[in-house]
Amino acid sequence: MNKVEFSLADEEKANDNTINIFSIASGFNYEQLLRIMMLSAVKHTKHKLVFWLIDSLVSPDLRSSLDVLSKKYHFTVRFVHYKWPSWLNKQTSRMRTVWAYKVLFLDVLFPLDLKRILFVDADQVIRADLYDLYSIDMKDHVYGFTAFCDSRKEAEGYRFWKTGYWKDFLQGRPYHISAMFLVDLQRLRATLTADMLRGHYQILSRDAESLSNLDQDLPNHIQPRIPIFTLPKDGLWCESWCSDEDKPKAKIIDLCSNPARAESKLDSAMRIIPEWRALNEQVLRDISPPELA
Repeated sequence: MNKVEFSLADEEKANDNTINIFSIASGFNYEQLLRIMMLSAVKHTKHKLVFWLIDSLVSPDLRSSLDVLSKKYHFTVRFVHYKWPSWLNKQTSRMRTVWAYKVLFLDVLFPLDLKRILFVDADQVIRADLYDLYSIDMKDHVYGFTAFCDSRKEAEGYRFWKTGYWKDFLQGRPYHISAMFLVDLQRLRATLTADMLRGHYQILSRDAESLSNLDQDLPNHIQPRIPIFTLPKDGLWCESWCSDEDKPKAKIIDLCSNPARAESKLDSAMRIIPEWRALNEQVLRDISPPELA
């Protein structure tokens, strides 16, 4: 039997005042971005925050730095583990496996009494209280995603979902971004939605050319069976697709890849997010040994 490993303090069980955030960081740069995302969330959110990370993807350096930060800023970090099932088609690359873990095993990764989980990519900066987003009424939907922006006009030629296969398949439905999404875990389990998603993945993954953006393509492709609740547009902003005029209203800034610009995540962060450099410096001071601080 596949075993789920987690630790949950008794006082946190069924706590409606806690916001549970799931995130993934793989590699040094994303670990740096993850710490900044966490700090920005703490600075803007009044409720208790619990961050859930996949144990096997956490480096010793990240683990020790989060121990320091969580004590200083009074948030909680929990680690979960789930072994890839032997019957499910595997991915050949580490990155695609990471993407798969974002969406495929949400029913078994977390404790049964967790009501909701908010996935937030490591390369984001929070600019508002996450409670408004976390507590939104999804109208009995299992998933809530933000649709891709249409407001940056010069990006029109890169909007792949408006032409060809995706245009024909979606038939007017929005194509949603997977950088941030909300999940009703209780409804997910009650409706066996995760089983349907894994079954759909099993079929599509037989073709090595399918699911090029696995964590995004899969939930968008199964929309006819599992409808997506479209979250408000001001929930997530990224420069690639959203206009500069929309940026001040955004609750979360996402450093999504820009097809028109070759730039590292860290360079993008310093250019796009004015507060990013100060957040980074604060994190580095906090986790540096006393003799180096």
